[in-house]
Amino acid sequence: MNFENIEAKIQHAQSLSEPVPDLGIDIVQLLKKGIGNTDIFLIYRDKEGNKTQLNYREFYDSVLDTARFFQSEDLKVGDKIATISHNHWHTVVQYFAAWFCGLVVVPVNLSEDDQRIEYIFKNAGVKMALVRDEYVSRIKEIVESSSELLGIKLVECGENMESFSSKTGDLKEPEFNSETDALIVFTSGTTGNPKGVVLSQRNLLEDARAISDWHNITSDTRMMCVLPIHHVNGTVVTLMTPFLVGGSVVLNEKFQIDKFFPVIEEEDVKIVSVVPTLLQYLTSFYVDKETPELKNFSHIICGAGPLTVNVAKNFEAKFGKRIIHGYGLSETTCYSCYLPLDISEEEHQKWMQDFGYPSIGVAVPANEMAIHNKNGNALDEGERGEIVIRGVNVMKGYFNNPEANDKAFTNGWFRSGDEGFYQNDEEGNAYYFITGRIKELIIRGGINFAPLEIDEVINKAPGVKAGIAVGFENDWYGEEVGAYIELQEGADENEEAILAYCKNHLPHAKTPKVIVFGNEIPVTSTGKYQRRKVAHLFSEWKEVQFRKGV
Repeated sequence: MNFENIEAKIQHAQSLSEPVPDLGIDIVQLLKKGIGNTDIFLIYRDKEGNKTQLNYREFYDSVLDTARFFQSEDLKVGDKIATISHNHWHTVVQYFAAWFCGLVVVPVNLSEDDQRIEYIFKNAGVKMALVRDEYVSRIKEIVESSSELLGIKLVECGENMESFSSKTGDLKEPEFNSETDALIVFTSGTTGNPKGVVLSQRNLLEDARAISDWHNITSDTRMMCVLPIHHVNGTVVTLMTPFLVGGSVVLNEKFQIDKFFPVIEEEDVKIVSVVPTLLQYLTSFYVDKETPELKNFSHIICGAGPLTVNVAKNFEAKFGKRIIHGYGLSETTCYSCYLPLDISEEEHQKWMQDFGYPSIGVAVPANEMAIHNKNGNALDEGERGEIVIRGVNVMKGYFNNPEANDKAFTNGWFRSGDEGFYQNDEEGNAYYFITGRIKELIIRGGINFAPLEIDEVINKAPGVKAGIAVGFENDWYGEEVGAYIELQEGADENEEAILAYCKNHLPHAKTPKVIVFGNEIPVTSTGKYQRRKVAHLFSEWKEVQFRKGV
């Protein structure tokens, strides 16, 4: 299929064979439903357990205050604001206030190094950065180090919301529509710089609708967020989805294993979205402890990383609650498919255990999925190829990156870069499975790492002739980082010295935890590393938890 330009490619990838009904509401209209509404929307719990509670009316009022602040700073529709924060209710208000004004939120992952944060600011053209107090000195240093960033206004955000609530005067409602940009989420890639995924307000709302319909989320449903809201999983699944249907959410500053189930019981939470790493943590933590009753709890949503059959089986056996496994990418807003809720326990276990991989489920109505070969032709049931997606939740493209867009949108579909296959049930419904990553990203604890970034450090370590980062299967993190290394002639196999060097130059999550020494790194005919060919050499560390500082 040929298209005249990239815009036409993206437009086709955002369409469906059978269009879904129009949502009929936008974010501003949803916010206005909060007028006079005393139902709880947001319960924020900090790491000490202190609570802040907002009903819809209070949330709406806080959003308007912050929107006045933005307008007082002469921010216009389409301007980019960065948020540098851990999970906090203030940040949620800032997101919605930005969308009320037609601004674009650029969430910054604080685990990124300074160089990548600098790149994100530059690439997105950030006008303002909202920075929590504890991160101000670091962000100031980044901004002041580059003349290109000196125009960014830094706004310090502490526990006092005074700077956002002190503005008075009329609040204008700028003219924009549902296709207005809402988020630019920067993801890791196999090249040096992250790519900015552009999502519209419609993207967020359509994916939220698909999630709420699939999981029976209504105004009576309380969800809980333990994932970072700088990621689409935290933003879309557990913030936008309950907001769309008039439900409520418990927002945790951070995941705390000893408080996870107690908070669920205390706050009467029905659904939580997690990554596979957290399932392993919880199963291990409760191995010698009494299992919580969880009388009103429905199920776990799980995605954003490799889930193994063993981890899923152990969790469901221990806690007696289903994992509704799913799959998606930032590029498809969040989730594109899920296991059905309404199948029998026997059928559920079949799809979770019988095919070597837990199924990621059936495509949600917001999109269509298929398996393509390298030529863009659809493959049949059971044949492995690339997972491709089209539909209303597909991104508007990578920001300011035409080359990446050209590669990602081909043959009328968005190319995920992930390998998989599908199997049909008796009714002909296609159940999808993911088997690997064509893009070779390492996904540790739901976070994507580009191996080339780690390669650079490995190859500077003492005695290393050539080395590559390898993502290997791990029960604790889905994947862990290892290094496959060819030594310089005469060099000793000094694993301790090489690992120490890497620890000094990389954050813990990206640091190789073990080394396998070899004589030759496998490459393709074009000289590209074949990481997957050596991943099996790390199998003895599958069940090992590698902790920071240990």
